Amino acid sequence: MISDNIRREADGTLTFAGHSVPVLAEQYGTPLYLMDEERIRRNCRLYLDTFRECFGSEALPLYAGKAASFKQIYRIMKEEGMGIDAVSAGEIHTALEAGFPPEKIFFHGDGKTDEDIRCGVKHRIGYFIVDNPEELEQLAAEAAEQGIVQKVLLRITPGIDPHTYKALTTGIVDVKFGVPLETGQALAFVHRALSLPSLSICGLHCHIGSQVFDESVFEDSIDVMTEFMAKLREEFGYEVKMLNVGGGYGVRYVDSDKLIDIPARIRRVAGHLKERVQELGLKLPFFLMEPGRSIVADAGMTVYTVSSVKRIPGYKYYVVTDGGMTDNPRYCLYGAHYTVLHADRETELYAVYDLAGRCCESGDIIQPTVKLPEDTRRGDHIAVCTTGAYNFSMSSNYNRIGRPPVVMLTPDGSYLAVRRETSEDLCARDL
Repeated sequence: MISDNIRREADGTLTFAGHSVPVLAEQYGTPLYLMDEERIRRNCRLYLDTFRECFGSEALPLYAGKAASFKQIYRIMKEEGMGIDAVSAGEIHTALEAGFPPEKIFFHGDGKTDEDIRCGVKHRIGYFIVDNPEELEQLAAEAAEQGIVQKVLLRITPGIDPHTYKALTTGIVDVKFGVPLETGQALAFVHRALSLPSLSICGLHCHIGSQVFDESVFEDSIDVMTEFMAKLREEFGYEVKMLNVGGGYGVRYVDSDKLIDIPARIRRVAGHLKERVQELGLKLPFFLMEPGRSIVADAGMTVYTVSSVKRIPGYKYYVVTDGGMTDNPRYCLYGAHYTVLHADRETELYAVYDLAGRCCESGDIIQPTVKLPEDTRRGDHIAVCTTGAYNFSMSSNYNRIGRPPVVMLTPDGSYLAVRRETSEDLCARDL
């Protein structure tokens, strides 16, 4: 199986986190997001334990909330001792509603509005990650207006290509995020930031992309950023106290994806950072990363019910489900790959199908060319694996379709974290 929390019973039925998938489908209905709570907690501890081993007891991995943002996730992050990064006032509000401590929130985003900035300062969040000069000036003015000194990290674009999906790349020179080093703008950006009395410039941030498997990408980022840190000390006498290298460790969606030993990778990155700062005569900065996908992706599974099977002899077979691009737009957006399993049975006779959704769009495909039992029929249950990241977060109400519930699975049972969206919910804001 693609993940060790997925198994088959002797009768061929699928289990996830120790629970029968068909039973959960009957209990909660479909489409259905399942989340393995123990896997989420285990993944948090994997980062926390390795960070503390490499960087000391105060080291702090930040959960990237955009991967999956709802109140129970933030309760888990609080209980596990994680920090979080947020990319909107809505994510901040959700975290605060869940009781997450504001001082451990890092606020991202390349297009923060005046209201976003006002909200973050008002709630005394820990850090703004400032993306551009305009945001810098507005944040300085708002912090001064509210009578505080706001802690910030400055987002720098290092000019590194992580060799991932183009849509997931964030570190090359001409990307929309951050201020580029190559053009000289980053140096001027830091210089201006240091002159603003209502801001405390705590360090630097960079992010090279998402779903990264390349061995050397984070080391390359560290090389670029530590050279810049040395230049800042030389030019302005400024010693960088914090360095955030973003997130992006890849996860296995299909068998051809590599299984990454994340603790080993973090140890390697830590060793490289320590070598570089020693070579350059710098102090070791407080180190941050932003894992999101690798915290929640393999903790998720989406379950559908088959509504029809269309066989066009000599051309194509379709399995059409009760979900689709409204609950998982990732294949439509950038051709994301998934492992798809029949949840009710195994068989020796398989056919190749395109797994399709219910939306009135010819492009509503969840995953093409998947092997499913030849006798797949209406009423069967289909499971799409590794959907804990960017599925719930990117879901929509296209065609006025309600979003699925999120059900958390524990060794003791299951419970609703997010209820199913109803037709009444869809009309609640209409006037």
